[in-house]
Amino acid sequence: MTSWKCSNCGYTLEADVPPEQCPSCGEICDFIDVSCYIPECAIGGRVDERL
Repeated sequence: MTSWKCSNCGYTLEADVPPEQCPSCGEICDFIDVSCYIPECAIGGRVDERL
């Protein structure tokens, strides 16, 4: 599953695809894929906090 971060309020959620409307701020926002792709994060599917 992919981790998504709301570009408006910073809310993060895990879903196959991002929602059209943020469940936190209620706005129609862009969602950024913050899933970690570096080898150090491979175990446990962590979120890349740098994004």
